[in-house]
Amino acid sequence: MKKQLVLALALAAGTMMTVVAQDKPPAPPPAAQPAPSTVARQVPLKVQLTLSRFVGEKKLSSTPYMLGVLTNAQKTSLRMGVQVPVNTTLYAAKSDGGPANIPQNSYTYRDVGTNIDCEAQDVGGGLFKLVLTIEDSAIHLDRAPDSPQERQMARDVPAFRSFRSSFATVLHDGQSMQYASATDPVSGEIMKIDVLLTLAK
Repeated sequence: MKKQLVLALALAAGTMMTVVAQDKPPAPPPAAQPAPSTVARQVPLKVQLTLSRFVGEKKLSSTPYMLGVLTNAQKTSLRMGVQVPVNTTLYAAKSDGGPANIPQNSYTYRDVGTNIDCEAQDVGGGLFKLVLTIEDSAIHLDRAPDSPQERQMARDVPAFRSFRSSFATVLHDGQSMQYASATDPVSGEIMKIDVLLTLAK
């Protein structure tokens, strides 16, 4: 009799637990997390580049360039200079089958000046990554012409000096550093590039 009573109580308790478990409302689904923003922060910057030329310790020139650059956006480009005519002489024959002894002059043009491309990225912590490409070219003489004939040749057959530098750097607001120093093997001139980064206000 006792065994039957214990068994009946156990069955009743199990039935009550089952009913309670069935009456419990289901847990709500987890709330959807907002998707992370894919738009990078854009910060306006001012990038100043200074191209300086030296002979030994003597400074020959110092030319600053100021670029407005927006981080995480398209690059900023600067193009400035002049087109230099270069004389090209061709010889033609005076008559068919004759010797090519009649000079005919024509001109082609070459760009001389400064080209700058700059991109910027906000890397966080108040730091900004700059990617710069600088090209600088000019007419150059191996030595100063002395006679009128040499001066005329220098005008007709100019020599061109070129300088190109590409580099990436990380700077904070107000930081300035020198990122290039190169010596022209012909003239001995030293070209230096300094970069200053500031936040645009």
